[in-house]
Formats: sequence, C-alpha cells, structure tokens
Amino acid sequence: MQDNELRRSKRRLGRRLLWLYLILLVASYGTRWIRGAPTPPPGRSTIEVQELSIRDGEPTPTDKTLRLGYLEWPAQTPHGPGAAGGEMGTAPTVLLVHGSPGDGGNFSRLGPALAATGLRVLAPDLPGFGASTLDIEDYSIRAHARYCAELIAALGLEQVHAVGFSMGGGVVLHLAADESPPRVASVTLLSAIGVQELELLGQYHLNHAVHAAQLAGLWLLESAVPHFGALDGTMLNVPYARNFFDTDQRPLRDLLRRFEDPLLVIHGDHDMLVPYQAALEHHRLVPQSELVTFDANHFMVFRDPGGLAAPLADFIHRVEDGAALRRVDAEPQRVADAAAEQVYRLPRAVGPTLLVWMLLLAVATLVSEDLTCVAAGLLVANGSIGFVAASLACGLGIFFGDLGLYALGRLGRPWLGRRPISWFVSPTELARSQRWFEQRGAMVIFLSRFLPGTRLPTYVSAGLLGAHPLWFATCLFVPVALWTPLLVGLSQVVGERLFAMFATFESYALPVFVGVLVALWLILGLGKSLLTHRGRRLLVGRWRAWRHWEFWPLWRFYPPVIVYLIGLAVRYRSVTVWSAANPGMPAGGGFVGESKSEILDRLDPTYVAQYQLLPQGGEGEGQSSRRDAVLRFVETTGGGFPVVLKPDVGQRGAGVVIARDEGQVEAFLRDCTGPAIVQRYVPGPELGIFWVRLPGDDRGRIFAITDKRLPEVVGDGRSTLEHLILEDPRAVAMAKTYFELLDDRLDDVPAAGEAVALAQLGTHCRGAVFLDGEGHRTPELEAAVEAIARSFDGFYFGRFDLKATSLDAFQRGEGLKVLELNGVTSEATSIYDPANGLLDAYRVLFEQWRLAFEIGHRNRLAGARGASLPELAQLALRHLRGANPSGIDAPVDS
Repeated sequence: MQDNELRRSKRRLGRRLLWLYLILLVASYGTRWIRGAPTPPPGRSTIEVQELSIRDGEPTPTDKTLRLGYLEWPAQTPHGPGAAGGEMGTAPTVLLVHGSPGDGGNFSRLGPALAATGLRVLAPDLPGFGASTLDIEDYSIRAHARYCAELIAALGLEQVHAVGFSMGGGVVLHLAADESPPRVASVTLLSAIGVQELELLGQYHLNHAVHAAQLAGLWLLESAVPHFGALDGTMLNVPYARNFFDTDQRPLRDLLRRFEDPLLVIHGDHDMLVPYQAALEHHRLVPQSELVTFDANHFMVFRDPGGLAAPLADFIHRVEDGAALRRVDAEPQRVADAAAEQVYRLPRAVGPTLLVWMLLLAVATLVSEDLTCVAAGLLVANGSIGFVAASLACGLGIFFGDLGLYALGRLGRPWLGRRPISWFVSPTELARSQRWFEQRGAMVIFLSRFLPGTRLPTYVSAGLLGAHPLWFATCLFVPVALWTPLLVGLSQVVGERLFAMFATFESYALPVFVGVLVALWLILGLGKSLLTHRGRRLLVGRWRAWRHWEFWPLWRFYPPVIVYLIGLAVRYRSVTVWSAANPGMPAGGGFVGESKSEILDRLDPTYVAQYQLLPQGGEGEGQSSRRDAVLRFVETTGGGFPVVLKPDVGQRGAGVVIARDEGQVEAFLRDCTGPAIVQRYVPGPELGIFWVRLPGDDRGRIFAITDKRLPEVVGDGRSTLEHLILEDPRAVAMAKTYFELLDDRLDDVPAAGEAVALAQLGTHCRGAVFLDGEGHRTPELEAAVEAIARSFDGFYFGRFDLKATSLDAFQRGEGLKVLELNGVTSEATSIYDPANGLLDAYRVLFEQWRLAFEIGHRNRLAGARGASLPELAQLALRHLRGANPSGIDAPVDS
C-alpha cells in the first residue's frame, strides 16, 4: 500500500509540473504576441516584393507581397556624393549579399569603404533577417536570389556587381545564372560557400541531416521553452537554421562550370567555416577567375574592411573598363584544368566543422561505442580528423553515456521495466550484473569495458545499488581513458595500411571506408568474444542456431511460405478466404488479439483445464481484488499452487507464468495490467494436436501431433548451471533464452546426477523441444480429440494444446485437458522436430495452409463471412500500436 501511495504521489507531482509548464508556455506565447515582432534594425529603406512559393521545386511568385529592407551607401567623389561625373545614377552599383546568420548591417564598414572608391553600394536584408519579413515559405539561396533580382528590378538598375559573403556566395551564383536578361556584370565570392564536396561533412544527405538536427533543436528551443520573448530576434534562430536546411549546394558546381563573366575569389587561408581548399576549387572551376588570399579567417569582412575594399574595388572598376577576363579570354591550360574531373577529400576538420564531427562521434557512441571508435580511427587514417580530437570525442561520449546508464539505475527498478528502456535492459543480465557487482565492485567496472555485453547491465546495476557518483565516475574514467584511444589508434593503424592497399581508393572512397569499418567492427566483436569461455560458447551457439533451421527467426524462415500463400490467394481469388476457416472464432481465430477465454468458453467445460478470467487491473483496490480472485481460485479448485497465469490476449507464450506462491502472483499482476487468465496447473506430458475437418465431412482428422518436451541438463557437482547450458550441444543454441528463464540460478552448482529443467512451458520460443508425436496416434486418441473439437460449434481447423496424466492416457484418450485452442494461424509444430529437414517442414506448412484456404472457401460458399482485408489490417494495426492490453511483447522467433 505504501508503494501504491508513493506511485500516486509521484503521478500527482508529475501532473502538477505538466500543468505548470503548460501555463508558463501559454503565458510566454501571450507575452510574445503582445510585444509583436522584434523591432527591425534602423536606417533601412524598404520596398515591397512578391512573395515566393515552391512549385515543382522552383521559387514562383505569388499574389502576396513581403517587405524587403536594404541599406544604401551612395558613391563618394572628391566633391561629395555622386559618381565620377557627378551624377549618382552613373556610378557602378555593388550588391553586397550577407551570409547566415546576418543582415545588411554586416557590411556597415565595408559598404562606406567601397563607396569611397566611387561605387554605389546596396546591402539588402535577405527575407528572414534584419528589416525584411521574417516568416517566409522558402529560405533557400535559390529563393533569396529571386528576391535580390526583384530588388534590382524595383530600383531600376541595369546591372550590378554581386558580392556574396559566406552563404551569400550561393545566392549571387544563382542570381547570376537565373536572371534573364542578365543583370549581374561580375561576381565576387567573399569567404563564400560553393561546391558541396568541401562543405561541412562533404555530402549533401549527411549535411542535410546535421542541418535538420540543428533546425529541430532551435525550433524546440523557441517553441517549446517558455522564454517570454528572450529568444526572439537572436542570431541563432529558426530562420538561420531554415536557410541551411532549405538550401541545396549541389547545383553550385555546375553554376561555376558554366559561369562566363568575370569572377573574383577572396578568401582567408585560416577560414574555419569554409575551408581554403574550397576557394582553390572555385578558382579552378572558373578559368577566368582571379584569386586574392588574405592571412585571415572567415570574418575578415568585419575585421579588415579597408583591406578588402581595395582589391574588390579594383576588380569592379576593371570590369567596368572591360579589362577583366571573361571565360572566352581564359588561358587554354586553365580551361583544360577546369574541365578535369577531381576526386575530393575533405581537409582536416577545424573550427565549427571539427565541433560537428566531434559531436556526431560523441552522439554515435550512444548507439555503439566500439563501432564508433573504429569509425573514428578510420576517419583519422583518412585525414578527416585528428587523433586527439577523435579520441576525446569518443571518450566523452562514452563517459557521459555510461554515466547516463548509472543515472538510469538511480531512478529505480520500476523505470527499467517501462518501454523503451525495457527493450535495452535485460532483466536477466541486470540481475546477474548486480550479483557480480556486489561481489567484485570496482574491478567489474574496469573489466566490463573489455567484455562484450556487460557494460549496460553493469552500469545500471551500479546505480541501482546506490554506488557513490564520484566513486563510480572515477572507476569509469580509467578504463574509458585507456580503452578509447587504444581502439581509435589501432583502427587508425589498420586503416592506414588497408587504405594503402587499395590503389583505387580515391575512386571508391565511400565503399572502401564502409567495408573496412564493417570488417574491423566484426573482427573486434569476434576477438572480444574469443577472450572468454562464455563468449566462445555463445559464438558456437549462434553458429548452430544459424545452421539449424529449427532456431531460425520468422523473417528468415517464412518467405517461401508467404510466396506460397500468394499463390493460394490467386488460386482462390481471395486474400482473406482463410479467415472463414473457423466461423466460430473472430477472423478465423488466432490471427492477432483474440481472447483466449472467449475461445475456451465455447468448448465443453469438462474437456478444459479449470480457468477463470481476471478483469483488467488498476491500482490499489483494483489490483488487490485481482490478487484475491486468484487466491480464491487456488482455494476453491482444490489444486493449490502452482497455477498458470497468462494474458487473455497474448502471442506465442508471451507473459505466461507458472506461479508457485503468492509473491509470483503479485509480480505477474503488476506486469500484466490487462485482462488475464488464471488456470489450474495440470501435471503430466503435453501434446499439441492439430485437427482439421472439411465442411460437409462427418469426421475430422488429426493432421499432426507434437510431443512437447521440457529440456534439462544434468549436474556433475562441479559446473555451474550456466556452464552446463553452454556445454550442452542443443541448449547452447538457445543459451540466451535459458539464461533469461534461469537468471537467478545460473551461478548454482547442481549436484552430480541432479537434473535441472531449462524450461517450464511447452512453447518452442520459450525453450521447449518439439518432437514429432505421430507414434502416439491411436483410434482412441482420435475419437477423444474429435469429441472435443465437435463441442465447439464453428470450429474446423486449429491446434489444441492438451495435457494428460501420462502418454499412455493420451493413447487411451482418457483425461485429456485443453490448455489452449489456437485457430487458423497456428502451426503444426511437429515440423520443429530436429530430425525433420527444412523441405519437410515447408511441405507440411504448405499442406496446412492449402487446407485452411480450402476450408475457408467451402465455408464462404455455405454463407460464412470471414474477415475483409481492411478488418484484418485494423486488427494488426491495433496489435502493433499496443492495443494488446497485456502490455507484454511476444517473442519474435518461432
């Protein structure tokens, strides 16, 4: 009761915090709405331009208008403002296009400096920035080029000299290419972007993913955090992120190749945002271009505007005088160099690009620590990132990720049972790691860094056991500091040697890199597994599970069956005719989400093991009433413990428990909150009997019999139960399943000759052995099964899970008790007999499904409805969305 009250208190606190957050968020939006849009920077002139929309990938004008702000600096002469001839209109006009984030004010020093050389200077605020409309549909460089073109046309300018700074370089290249008639006399790329291959990570989709993450983060910050306007109008905002996200740099290479007019490239050789190699490539692609290099970084436009103004003004005046080269005037050798194909390798990352690489590596360690370290080593070998930066990024990601696992453990065990956490934290490994951690302490943390599969449960266990945070962090730091640079360094050394072996590596960089990465990762995983006896035996188990189809997962075993089903659907001209095979069951019974109790209710109760339906549970009194109902059932049936507890809706044995005391009952009811069944435990052997009857026939027949055996190992007085499982030729193939079932006994040492059962349930995916039980067929058994099946009106096809006191009793047809009845999607599980070949299994399944279609077809002709495809799809979707009220996932293998 105290636990329930504590949980209710936590939920009340959570609801209060949620309401507080929602109230603050609404208040924040209200405050921002009252304040209105941020005040535009002063000194701008504004014009109205047509808003653009995106149609078929092209920016297209609409009937709406938006505000476009710009700054202007008139040309200066010795006699004051005006052109050389004293007339403002005859001065050459320079269009300065800013980058992102930024606005026209970025040129507040360069603009006057250029005006002093006799040039008229315009600096627009691109839409989304400055004094222009902030909320637009498209923030790409292509759309911004169209807005600049509208500004040029609105001001009546015949031609401009376009200067693009940073992201503005892409804008002016599109402006020069898209305008007809041409209005751009020359282009200057000032610390500007260009070819995609030398931008950020060098590949569009990778870059786009980074920009998407940036956009998502800034959007959440602005929209989901109650900031009351404090974040409005900041430099790093959603328009800035949209500018990068909406932009595609891939066309810029072709625009540079086709550019005919004079072009000037100005770049700093210490640029950390756009590498200097990009400027060299732009200079190569445009053979008539000029290159001016400064001993500066990306931001020289702010720090040395006077130094920039001189070569820029000289270039523009030479263009005006006709003295600058066009493509037709370029040297033949440079033309040939421009046409040559190049293989690009990103320069070693520095500055923000280095930070992006390090952040990506750190985040990637949360998915796979070893794989990320191997990839980091290969990036070092490829020259993309330095060894220290790669090791530091991986080390920090691993360290803080493992601290997160520790923190997860500190939250407490109830959190570990909730999805999605329960998908990654195995209760078996967690319990084992807790025992290991309690015995060996700090040494466990150190060793877990080098043993596969132990890190996650070990670090969660440290949190669960309340290890001191500082002590844990210290113990964790040492192996991380040793392991990470070691693995990165080894991968670097191996990568350098392997890359050197590929003479064509430059031409096939990506596939070679990926191939080496996968190979090293597999070798690393194999090597670490070979270090321990447990790892070696688990490798043997995986190999045997791969070789023997009995252990194959559904996705590997079922494709031929699906192909055969398609053929049957064509033959019977219906995809769902099989759903009419059992008119007495919903959708043929056994598809997904059927109620076990409703099916058992349709059978003669004398044939069914006693059971009772437990309603959906709640907390407090609701949960107590379910527990009391189970205890009354135990008392009134006279069987005592154990009893079988299972979800009323479940698949492939999911959630089934044999409860041997009241504590196990309570544990089951905590995990299974949906409707459940308590059933009397029936001792004795179990058979799965598949029965079919063609509509119109007087009698049915047993199609297949499965003899279900519970596997066991025999102790030798020296070996632990885990060791016995690993050494058993068959059990090792399902070792992880048995480890989970027996997690609290794996360190026990059974006495010599003591038999230990490895499974409790006759379910193949829960460890049972299925044998072909054809030898148990007798006329008496057939008659008994016929009587049971005929007691269910509308049942023609399915499998009974039956128990009796002995196999002799089965053969006499005496005392049979039904545990479950599965309908049309059940299997003739005798196929899983290890003696059966794969083709034998397919032969049986093909015949089983042929009968299902035939029976369904005959029932439909007799008026049975079955289910439509939308109805089956709806059932499947409900199941996938968690409509299964048990809340327990089914195993994925057969």
